[in-house]
Amino acid sequence: MSEQPPLVLVSNRGPVTYQEDGSVKRGTGGLVTALTGLASHRDAIWIASAMTDQDVEVAREHDGKPFEVEAPEGGSFRIRFVESDAEAYDRFYNIIANPMLWFIQHYLWDLSNAPDIRRHEVEAFEQGYQAVNHDLAQAVIDEIDGQEEPVVMVHDYHFYTLPGMIREARPDVFLHHFVHIPWTQPDAWRVLPNGIREQIYNGLLANDIIGFHTKSYQRNFLQCCRDLMDLDVSFDEGIVHCGDREVWVRHYPLPIDYESTRRISRRPRVREFEERVLARRREFAILRVDRADLSKNVLRGFTAFDIFLEQHPEFAERITFTAQLMPSRTDVPEYAEYLEKIEALVAVVNHRHGTPDWMPIDLKLRDDLDEAVASYKHYDVMMVNAMFDGMNLVAKEGPLVNERHGVSILSENTGAHEELGEFAISVNPFDVQELADAIYSALVMSPEARERRARGLKEIVTSRDPGDWIDEQIADIRAKHAGSRATG
Repeated sequence: MSEQPPLVLVSNRGPVTYQEDGSVKRGTGGLVTALTGLASHRDAIWIASAMTDQDVEVAREHDGKPFEVEAPEGGSFRIRFVESDAEAYDRFYNIIANPMLWFIQHYLWDLSNAPDIRRHEVEAFEQGYQAVNHDLAQAVIDEIDGQEEPVVMVHDYHFYTLPGMIREARPDVFLHHFVHIPWTQPDAWRVLPNGIREQIYNGLLANDIIGFHTKSYQRNFLQCCRDLMDLDVSFDEGIVHCGDREVWVRHYPLPIDYESTRRISRRPRVREFEERVLARRREFAILRVDRADLSKNVLRGFTAFDIFLEQHPEFAERITFTAQLMPSRTDVPEYAEYLEKIEALVAVVNHRHGTPDWMPIDLKLRDDLDEAVASYKHYDVMMVNAMFDGMNLVAKEGPLVNERHGVSILSENTGAHEELGEFAISVNPFDVQELADAIYSALVMSPEARERRARGLKEIVTSRDPGDWIDEQIADIRAKHAGSRATG
């Protein structure tokens, strides 16, 4: 396989977005973090949706072609913004990708009440999801025109049908697709009409390699191909047989850029936040850093803390639960309602247990990396109790920079649990009594046990970096391109 052509990366969010004041802001989310490492590790062109009006203006200024941009956090990228029709993009994102696919892949639908799939949703798939997938597929086809043996790496749930569009135009292309969120079991996918479901699976199966964070998600996908698509599947080898083609299905756990995270922890602004954290600190500190997303299970986390305070009154006025939550998808009604429930529950817990001098829960609704890292350094307990999570990078970032041998409480349904579970307190995210008990166990744990767990977490987190993650995938691309067999 030739090394000369650059990789083509495809994701909904790019490494940067342009703001109204002309400034450039780093793209948010774990996916952007992962691909930023990839783009800096390999020669790559990054194709992404134009997310703001300013992104559209910049795309037009460059005639829709790739251009060089400096990221605020450092590093430069060649990106190509793709402008889609505004109504099509709204249908693509706010009806199909979120909430439909996101809810399916996180088991979030209350099936006795929702969803009701009508012509509105079917048209949103055809005229929204398919239209935006087509827009970015055309940009990819344009970028690889004239290249021999091009390699295209597609990312996440926004672009499940895009690979089939590219394969039809360029049968010689090598397509790799990484899914950053959980892959659910077959019955969860039966929510979708057969026609839509088959288009999604056929689009994905146009790839040469499909990657997930965990063995569990890999296994679920293989089972879906067998049960929903009636395909011949090898679970041991991780292969789906599609006619005369073999699709490799692999798992590549996403590491964090631990050196970069450590550098951030030494920033002057982080130290300023640390002074504030320490000035307000009580004897014990619990921390969670999350998006205010339904899948993150924030309400049950606060309910468990409420139970803990009720059952262990000796901790009154000695502990603070800091929750730094970034509002998420507030234009989706379910998310706006969820944020209201979070604020209401915090008010109830603080009223029930608080005193004039003490507020048990300190809720911060903002996205500030420096502030979050400052809190990482000084927690005694970190709570990650997501219902289901693709990976959860907070579960890795916190233990890396924590200076107090902080204990991690980790949901068994996070992708990170496959790697970190041995050194965390594992919890069933739906069992609030178990979570309350875990808080108590973490707080009374012996210094020796805390140190052993903290050391184990750091060793795992620093054992791989994004370069390793990328190299593992590139090695499989080379192996498959050379005709090797999958190894599962």
